[in-house]
Amino acid sequence: MTSSRHTFSRSQKKNPPLLKPDPTRDIAFDVLCACLHQRRPLTLTESLSQAAVTYQAESRDRAAAHRLIATTLRYLGTLRTVLEPFLRKEPPEPVQIALMMGCTQLLYLETPPHAAVNTIVALLRRKRLAPFAHLANAVLRKIAREGLSLLENLDQPRLNIPQWLWHSWSKIGPHVPRAIATSLCHESPLDITLRPNTPFFKALQQSGGVLLPNGSLRFSAGTNVTELPGYAQGAFWVQDAAASLPAFLLAAQKGENITDLCAAPGGKTAQLALAGAHITAIENNPARMAQLQDTLQRLQLTVNLIEADATTWKPSLLQDALLLDAPCSATGIARRHPDVLWTKRPRDLTTLTATQDCLLTAAKNMLRPGGRLIYTVCSLQEEEGPARAKAAEAMGFVPSPFTREELAFLPEALTPEGWFRTHPGLWSEKGGMDGFFAARFIRRN
Repeated sequence: MTSSRHTFSRSQKKNPPLLKPDPTRDIAFDVLCACLHQRRPLTLTESLSQAAVTYQAESRDRAAAHRLIATTLRYLGTLRTVLEPFLRKEPPEPVQIALMMGCTQLLYLETPPHAAVNTIVALLRRKRLAPFAHLANAVLRKIAREGLSLLENLDQPRLNIPQWLWHSWSKIGPHVPRAIATSLCHESPLDITLRPNTPFFKALQQSGGVLLPNGSLRFSAGTNVTELPGYAQGAFWVQDAAASLPAFLLAAQKGENITDLCAAPGGKTAQLALAGAHITAIENNPARMAQLQDTLQRLQLTVNLIEADATTWKPSLLQDALLLDAPCSATGIARRHPDVLWTKRPRDLTTLTATQDCLLTAAKNMLRPGGRLIYTVCSLQEEEGPARAKAAEAMGFVPSPFTREELAFLPEALTPEGWFRTHPGLWSEKGGMDGFFAARFIRRN
């Protein structure tokens, strides 16, 4: 009896076996928990960067983690549906997240079954969730055996979009939600905007760039932008084709005084500056201001940068034109940031639309009589687009509808009201585009 107690005591003192680090899964788990469980107010990019530093991850581990995170978020509704029959009792959310990561590897990333199962079991042990390791092993082995048959007869596009978003997107058009959902299942291509008359155009085409009707060059998903010809020389910048259009529609003229409100990351600022206008760029987020400065420095563009709150900042002289790319729910860029599908709530729109109205009010006081304003958001929500355009009219802005000639290369983006509206289902045969809304106004004389 004494000997038995002594043996047990010694065994308890033994250190547990060291678990092999796995930065890819550790980063993915931490980021998904921050997004879905803890609901931290960070973007996917910010969370990924923090986790990569924590685990001292190499670039390949970070890239693999991003792919695992993004794929899990794109198919989240489907993954939850697949797992449901295998769980008698719903485990804690972090365990569900780990199980969904395992399903993602098995059903979408073609990870060998033994690797997909073992990496999740090991992950749970590293994350002090060892009591659920047996459950994960049993569930994921069953899913591995049944494989892709589990996806048969599932309406994946419908499952992967929260109900409130599906309903709201139906206001754009009855077939729009499914077109958007189908587009969100695919990794986004890389679009770049070129400096006018860049000598690197041919080299970029030879590197795989496909010319789009708006003048952007599109590369396949996963392209390393820093390795493209002309990157170091500032020949281009990364900007989705749809994101390039609001600044294009402002039609900046040489010598005009134009302010870009909420300017980061700087693509629209660069477009305006290259048109020859005198540009002031306003940004109130220090981290985003640093990003804006880096972009303009690489492009060797001179812009008056001001770190300030655009709702209270006042120019020294009234401006000829303003570009207001307002803070929004960002549901239009869910192809690149699928976390927004699951982190945004209908109640968030109340705060966002109040901010948008404050910015519109401030913009009115910055413009000279007859000056023009482009209001734009990367949102698909009615409240942030058409409703805010109507609010601008109520404030005294005079609508200046876009014309068919201006949007000859994308006529489907022109609404009956003369607004500009894109969504990820457009140009589907070319790889889609982000969702943007834009409206143009003139300040009454």
